[in-house]
Amino acid sequence: MKKHNFSAGPCILPEEVLKEASKAVINFNDDNLSLIEISHRSKPFVDVMNNAKDLVRELLNVPQDYSILFLQGGASLEFLMVPFNLMKINGNASYLNTGVWSRKAIQEAKDFGKVSIIGDSSDKNFNYIPKNYEIPNKIDYFHCTSNNTIYGTQIKNFPICKTHLVCDMSSDIFSRKIDVRKFGLIYAGAQKNMGPAGTTLVIVKNEILGKTNRKIPTMLNYQTHINGKSMFNTPPVFPIYVSMLTLKWIKEQGGVSVIEKRNIKKAKLLYSEIDRNSLFTGTALSEDRSLMNICFLLNDESKKDMFDKMCEDAGINGIKGHRSVGGYRASVYNAMPIESIKVLVDLMRTLEKKLK
Repeated sequence: MKKHNFSAGPCILPEEVLKEASKAVINFNDDNLSLIEISHRSKPFVDVMNNAKDLVRELLNVPQDYSILFLQGGASLEFLMVPFNLMKINGNASYLNTGVWSRKAIQEAKDFGKVSIIGDSSDKNFNYIPKNYEIPNKIDYFHCTSNNTIYGTQIKNFPICKTHLVCDMSSDIFSRKIDVRKFGLIYAGAQKNMGPAGTTLVIVKNEILGKTNRKIPTMLNYQTHINGKSMFNTPPVFPIYVSMLTLKWIKEQGGVSVIEKRNIKKAKLLYSEIDRNSLFTGTALSEDRSLMNICFLLNDESKKDMFDKMCEDAGINGIKGHRSVGGYRASVYNAMPIESIKVLVDLMRTLEKKLK
Protein backbone atom coordinates (compact mmCIF):
# COMPACT_ATOMS: atom_id res chain seq x y z
CA MET A 1 0.00 0.00 0.00
CA LYS A 2 1.21 3.48 -0.86
CA LYS A 3 1.85 5.61 2.21
CA HIS A 4 0.95 9.28 2.34
CA ASN A 5 3.52 10.75 4.70
CA PHE A 6 2.29 13.93 6.42
CA SER A 7 4.95 13.74 9.15
CA ALA A 8 6.08 17.10 10.54
CA GLY A 9 9.71 16.03 10.61
CA PRO A 10 11.78 14.22 9.81
CA CYS A 11 9.57 14.31 6.79
CA ILE A 12 8.92 13.23 3.26
CA LEU A 13 11.74 13.53 0.73
CA PRO A 14 11.56 13.10 -3.05
CA GLU A 15 11.51 9.46 -4.10
CA GLU A 16 14.26 10.08 -6.64
CA VAL A 17 16.48 11.44 -3.88
CA LEU A 18 15.89 8.42 -1.64
CA LYS A 19 16.76 6.02 -4.46
CA GLU A 20 19.96 7.86 -5.35
CA ALA A 21 20.99 8.16 -1.70
CA SER A 22 20.41 4.46 -1.07
CA LYS A 23 22.72 3.60 -3.96
CA ALA A 24 25.44 5.83 -2.55
CA VAL A 25 25.40 3.98 0.76
CA ILE A 26 26.46 0.84 -1.10
CA ASN A 27 28.45 2.17 -4.03
CA PHE A 28 29.19 5.89 -4.26
CA ASN A 29 30.21 7.25 -7.68
CA ASP A 30 30.73 3.67 -8.91
CA ASP A 31 33.93 3.50 -6.86
CA ASN A 32 32.82 0.35 -4.98
CA LEU A 33 33.02 2.32 -1.75
CA SER A 34 30.20 3.57 0.44
CA LEU A 35 29.65 7.28 0.83
CA ILE A 36 29.68 6.82 4.59
CA GLU A 37 33.10 5.14 4.65
CA ILE A 38 35.19 7.48 2.50
CA SER A 39 37.26 10.34 3.89
CA HIS A 40 35.39 13.62 4.23
CA ARG A 41 38.53 15.28 2.87
CA SER A 42 38.65 13.12 -0.24
CA LYS A 43 37.86 14.81 -3.54
CA PRO A 44 34.55 12.97 -4.04
CA PHE A 45 33.11 14.31 -0.79
CA VAL A 46 34.71 17.76 -1.11
CA ASP A 47 32.85 17.94 -4.43
CA VAL A 48 29.59 17.03 -2.63
CA MET A 49 30.10 19.80 -0.09
CA ASN A 50 30.97 22.37 -2.75
CA ASN A 51 28.03 21.35 -4.94
CA ALA A 52 25.63 21.62 -2.00
CA LYS A 53 26.86 25.14 -1.19
CA ASP A 54 26.72 26.18 -4.85
CA LEU A 55 23.13 24.96 -5.12
CA VAL A 56 22.11 26.89 -2.00
CA ARG A 57 23.68 30.03 -3.44
CA GLU A 58 21.98 29.53 -6.80
CA LEU A 59 18.51 28.55 -5.55
CA LEU A 60 18.26 31.37 -2.98
CA ASN A 61 20.36 33.88 -4.94
CA VAL A 62 22.73 34.27 -1.99
CA PRO A 63 25.10 37.26 -2.46
CA GLN A 64 28.83 36.62 -2.52
CA ASP A 65 29.43 38.49 0.75
CA TYR A 66 27.50 35.78 2.61
CA SER A 67 29.01 32.48 3.75
CA ILE A 68 27.12 29.20 3.45
CA LEU A 69 27.78 26.60 6.12
CA PHE A 70 26.68 23.05 6.81
CA LEU A 71 26.97 22.49 10.56
CA GLN A 72 25.66 20.07 13.19
CA GLY A 73 23.46 20.34 16.27
CA GLY A 74 20.23 21.38 14.59
CA ALA A 75 18.43 24.67 15.11
CA SER A 76 18.66 24.05 18.86
CA LEU A 77 22.41 24.67 18.78
CA GLU A 78 21.84 27.80 16.69
CA PHE A 79 19.69 29.17 19.53
CA LEU A 80 22.99 29.31 21.42
CA MET A 81 25.39 30.17 18.60
CA VAL A 82 23.43 33.21 17.43
CA PRO A 83 23.76 35.22 20.66
CA PHE A 84 27.31 33.94 21.21
CA ASN A 85 28.33 35.37 17.84
CA LEU A 86 26.09 38.42 17.51
CA MET A 87 25.26 39.79 20.98
CA LYS A 88 27.86 42.12 22.40
CA ILE A 89 28.97 41.91 26.02
CA ASN A 90 26.24 43.68 28.00
CA GLY A 91 24.34 43.81 24.73
CA ASN A 92 20.70 43.29 23.90
CA ALA A 93 18.48 41.67 21.29
CA SER A 94 14.79 41.59 20.44
CA TYR A 95 12.79 38.46 19.72
CA LEU A 96 9.39 37.62 18.27
CA ASN A 97 7.71 34.90 20.34
CA THR A 98 5.54 32.76 18.07
CA GLY A 99 5.83 29.28 19.55
CA VAL A 100 7.87 26.63 21.29
CA TRP A 101 10.97 27.04 19.14
CA SER A 102 11.17 30.82 19.41
CA ARG A 103 10.64 30.47 23.16
CA LYS A 104 13.61 28.11 23.38
CA ALA A 105 15.73 30.53 21.37
CA ILE A 106 14.73 33.33 23.74
CA GLN A 107 15.70 31.26 26.76
CA GLU A 108 19.19 30.64 25.40
CA ALA A 109 19.72 34.29 24.49
CA LYS A 110 18.90 35.46 28.02
CA ASP A 111 22.18 33.95 29.21
CA PHE A 112 24.11 36.46 27.08
CA GLY A 113 22.43 39.79 27.65
CA LYS A 114 19.16 41.65 27.73
CA VAL A 115 16.35 40.14 25.66
CA SER A 116 13.17 42.04 24.86
CA ILE A 117 10.12 40.25 23.46
CA ILE A 118 8.53 42.81 21.16
CA GLY A 119 5.77 40.59 19.79
CA ASP A 120 4.07 37.64 21.48
CA SER A 121 1.19 35.42 20.36
CA SER A 122 1.15 33.16 23.43
CA ASP A 123 -2.09 34.81 24.59
CA LYS A 124 -3.98 32.75 21.97
CA ASN A 125 -1.82 29.63 22.03
CA PHE A 126 0.30 30.97 19.17
CA ASN A 127 -2.46 30.76 16.57
CA TYR A 128 -1.39 34.02 14.89
CA ILE A 129 1.70 36.03 13.98
CA PRO A 130 2.13 39.30 15.96
CA LYS A 131 2.00 42.47 13.89
CA ASN A 132 2.50 46.20 14.33
CA TYR A 133 5.45 45.70 16.65
CA GLU A 134 8.37 48.10 16.68
CA ILE A 135 11.94 46.87 16.38
CA PRO A 136 14.34 49.03 18.43
CA ASN A 137 17.25 50.55 16.54
CA LYS A 138 19.88 50.13 19.23
CA ILE A 139 19.95 46.35 19.53
CA ASP A 140 22.46 43.79 18.34
CA TYR A 141 19.91 41.81 16.30
CA PHE A 142 16.24 40.91 15.89
CA HIS A 143 15.26 37.23 15.82
CA CYS A 144 12.14 35.59 14.40
CA THR A 145 10.93 32.12 13.40
CA SER A 146 9.51 32.07 9.88
CA ASN A 147 7.22 29.04 10.22
CA ASN A 148 5.79 27.36 13.30
CA THR A 149 5.34 23.64 12.75
CA ILE A 150 3.33 23.00 15.91
CA TYR A 151 0.75 25.76 15.48
CA GLY A 152 0.58 26.06 11.69
CA THR A 153 1.47 29.75 11.38
CA GLN A 154 3.91 31.46 9.04
CA ILE A 155 5.36 34.94 8.63
CA LYS A 156 4.22 36.24 5.24
CA ASN A 157 6.14 39.52 5.21
CA PHE A 158 9.45 39.97 6.98
CA PRO A 159 10.10 43.29 8.72
CA ILE A 160 12.63 45.81 7.47
CA CYS A 161 15.23 46.25 10.20
CA LYS A 162 17.92 48.81 10.86
CA THR A 163 19.68 46.03 12.76
CA HIS A 164 20.59 42.46 11.80
CA LEU A 165 17.57 40.32 10.99
CA VAL A 166 18.11 36.72 12.14
CA CYS A 167 15.63 34.01 11.17
CA ASP A 168 15.06 30.37 12.02
CA MET A 169 13.75 28.94 8.73
CA SER A 170 13.96 25.29 9.71
CA SER A 171 10.51 24.32 8.48
CA ASP A 172 10.05 26.42 5.35
CA ILE A 173 13.51 26.91 3.86
CA PHE A 174 13.39 26.45 0.05
CA SER A 175 9.58 26.43 0.10
CA ARG A 176 9.24 30.01 -1.16
CA LYS A 177 11.33 32.82 -2.57
CA ILE A 178 13.10 35.06 -0.06
CA ASP A 179 15.39 38.06 -0.38
CA VAL A 180 18.49 36.91 1.48
CA ARG A 181 19.82 40.48 1.49
CA LYS A 182 17.21 41.40 4.10
CA PHE A 183 18.82 39.02 6.58
CA GLY A 184 22.02 39.06 8.55
CA LEU A 185 21.76 35.37 9.35
CA ILE A 186 19.46 32.49 8.37
CA TYR A 187 19.60 29.03 9.86
CA ALA A 188 17.61 25.87 9.20
CA GLY A 189 17.70 22.28 10.36
CA ALA A 190 17.74 19.98 7.35
CA GLN A 191 14.95 17.61 8.30
CA LYS A 192 12.00 19.44 6.75
CA ASN A 193 12.63 20.52 3.15
CA MET A 194 16.28 19.69 2.69
CA GLY A 195 17.33 16.26 3.89
CA PRO A 196 17.53 13.89 6.84
CA ALA A 197 18.22 15.10 10.36
CA GLY A 198 21.88 15.64 11.13
CA THR A 199 23.00 18.83 9.43
CA THR A 200 22.06 22.50 9.75
CA LEU A 201 22.26 25.10 7.03
CA VAL A 202 23.58 28.53 8.04
CA ILE A 203 23.71 31.54 5.73
CA VAL A 204 25.51 34.48 7.33
CA LYS A 205 26.62 37.90 6.15
CA ASN A 206 30.35 37.97 6.74
CA GLU A 207 30.61 41.55 7.91
CA ILE A 208 28.36 41.07 10.97
CA LEU A 209 30.74 38.61 12.65
CA GLY A 210 33.62 39.30 15.03
CA LYS A 211 32.14 42.37 16.70
CA THR A 212 30.99 41.12 20.11
CA ASN A 213 34.32 41.28 22.00
CA ARG A 214 33.39 37.88 23.42
CA LYS A 215 35.66 34.91 23.80
CA ILE A 216 33.73 32.38 21.73
CA PRO A 217 34.53 28.66 22.08
CA THR A 218 36.13 27.38 18.90
CA MET A 219 33.33 25.04 17.84
CA LEU A 220 30.66 27.66 18.50
CA ASN A 221 32.36 30.36 16.46
CA TYR A 222 30.92 30.81 12.95
CA GLN A 223 34.28 32.13 11.76
CA THR A 224 35.87 28.79 12.67
CA HIS A 225 33.55 27.01 10.26
CA ILE A 226 33.89 29.65 7.56
CA ASN A 227 37.67 29.30 7.70
CA GLY A 228 37.35 25.52 7.77
CA LYS A 229 34.90 25.46 4.86
CA SER A 230 32.39 23.52 7.00
CA MET A 231 35.07 20.89 7.62
CA PHE A 232 36.71 22.06 10.83
CA ASN A 233 35.65 18.68 12.20
CA THR A 234 34.18 15.69 10.41
CA PRO A 235 30.92 16.87 8.85
CA PRO A 236 27.74 14.74 8.74
CA VAL A 237 28.50 13.35 5.31
CA PHE A 238 25.26 11.49 4.61
CA PRO A 239 22.82 14.29 5.56
CA ILE A 240 24.86 16.77 3.51
CA TYR A 241 24.88 14.41 0.52
CA VAL A 242 21.11 13.87 0.70
CA SER A 243 20.62 17.61 1.09
CA MET A 244 22.67 18.14 -2.04
CA LEU A 245 20.46 15.67 -3.92
CA THR A 246 17.32 17.41 -2.68
CA LEU A 247 18.64 20.82 -3.74
CA LYS A 248 19.48 19.35 -7.14
CA TRP A 249 15.90 18.02 -7.33
CA ILE A 250 14.50 21.48 -6.52
CA LYS A 251 16.61 22.94 -9.33
CA GLU A 252 15.38 20.27 -11.75
CA GLN A 253 11.77 21.07 -10.84
CA GLY A 254 12.33 24.64 -11.99
CA GLY A 255 13.69 26.22 -8.82
CA VAL A 256 12.17 27.72 -5.70
CA SER A 257 9.62 29.84 -7.58
CA VAL A 258 8.06 26.73 -9.14
CA ILE A 259 8.10 24.92 -5.80
CA GLU A 260 6.39 27.91 -4.17
CA LYS A 261 3.55 27.86 -6.71
CA ARG A 262 3.03 24.15 -6.07
CA ASN A 263 3.02 24.69 -2.32
CA ILE A 264 0.39 27.43 -2.60
CA LYS A 265 -1.79 25.16 -4.73
CA LYS A 266 -1.43 22.22 -2.32
CA ALA A 267 -2.19 24.26 0.77
CA LYS A 268 -5.17 25.96 -0.88
CA LEU A 269 -6.69 22.57 -1.69
CA LEU A 270 -6.63 21.40 1.92
CA TYR A 271 -7.52 24.74 3.54
CA SER A 272 -10.50 25.08 1.20
CA GLU A 273 -11.84 21.73 2.36
CA ILE A 274 -11.28 22.57 6.03
CA ASP A 275 -13.24 25.80 5.58
CA ARG A 276 -15.99 24.14 3.53
CA ASN A 277 -16.46 21.00 5.61
CA SER A 278 -18.74 21.46 8.62
CA LEU A 279 -16.92 18.72 10.53
CA PHE A 280 -13.55 20.49 10.67
CA THR A 281 -12.11 23.80 11.87
CA GLY A 282 -8.69 25.31 11.17
CA THR A 283 -6.69 26.42 14.19
CA ALA A 284 -4.56 29.27 12.78
CA LEU A 285 -5.74 32.76 11.93
CA SER A 286 -6.53 32.70 8.20
CA GLU A 287 -4.06 35.42 7.22
CA ASP A 288 -1.21 33.67 9.02
CA ARG A 289 -1.83 30.11 7.86
CA SER A 290 1.27 28.12 7.05
CA LEU A 291 1.87 26.64 3.61
CA MET A 292 3.87 23.86 5.26
CA ASN A 293 1.94 22.72 8.34
CA ILE A 294 -1.85 22.71 8.18
CA CYS A 295 -3.48 22.31 11.59
CA PHE A 296 -7.16 21.54 12.04
CA LEU A 297 -9.62 20.10 14.55
CA LEU A 298 -12.50 17.66 14.28
CA ASN A 299 -15.45 19.54 15.76
CA ASP A 300 -17.02 16.42 17.23
CA GLU A 301 -14.34 14.45 19.11
CA SER A 302 -16.64 11.41 19.29
CA LYS A 303 -15.93 10.90 15.58
CA LYS A 304 -12.17 10.85 16.08
CA ASP A 305 -11.77 7.07 16.14
CA MET A 306 -13.78 6.74 12.95
CA PHE A 307 -11.70 9.32 11.09
CA ASP A 308 -8.42 7.95 12.45
CA LYS A 309 -9.34 4.46 11.19
CA MET A 310 -10.22 5.87 7.78
CA CYS A 311 -6.83 7.59 7.62
CA GLU A 312 -5.01 4.44 8.67
CA ASP A 313 -6.81 2.32 6.09
CA ALA A 314 -5.95 4.85 3.39
CA GLY A 315 -2.23 4.74 4.24
CA ILE A 316 -2.08 8.22 5.74
CA ASN A 317 0.85 8.58 8.15
CA GLY A 318 1.95 11.25 10.64
CA ILE A 319 -1.22 13.33 10.68
CA LYS A 320 -1.77 13.47 14.43
CA GLY A 321 -1.61 17.01 15.76
CA HIS A 322 0.94 18.11 18.34
CA ARG A 323 -0.22 17.74 21.94
CA SER A 324 -0.08 21.54 22.36
CA VAL A 325 -2.83 21.99 19.77
CA GLY A 326 -4.52 18.61 19.40
CA GLY A 327 -6.52 17.53 16.39
CA TYR A 328 -4.62 16.99 13.16
CA ARG A 329 -1.59 18.40 11.43
CA ALA A 330 -0.92 17.76 7.76
CA SER A 331 2.65 18.72 6.91
CA VAL A 332 2.83 19.32 3.19
CA TYR A 333 6.50 20.01 2.53
CA ASN A 334 8.06 20.41 -0.90
CA ALA A 335 8.20 16.70 -1.74
CA MET A 336 4.56 16.05 -0.80
CA PRO A 337 2.63 15.26 -4.00
CA ILE A 338 -0.76 16.89 -4.44
CA GLU A 339 -2.20 13.40 -4.97
CA SER A 340 -1.65 12.62 -1.29
CA ILE A 341 -3.49 15.77 -0.29
CA LYS A 342 -6.37 14.76 -2.55
CA VAL A 343 -6.57 11.43 -0.68
CA LEU A 344 -6.92 13.29 2.63
CA VAL A 345 -9.48 15.71 1.23
CA ASP A 346 -11.53 12.81 -0.17
CA LEU A 347 -11.54 11.17 3.27
CA MET A 348 -12.79 14.36 4.89
CA ARG A 349 -15.61 14.54 2.35
CA THR A 350 -16.42 10.86 2.81
CA LEU A 351 -16.69 11.30 6.57
CA GLU A 352 -19.04 14.23 6.07
CA LYS A 353 -21.30 12.18 3.81
CA LYS A 354 -21.36 9.29 6.27
CA LEU A 355 -22.51 11.51 9.08
CA LYS A 356 -25.24 13.35 7.19
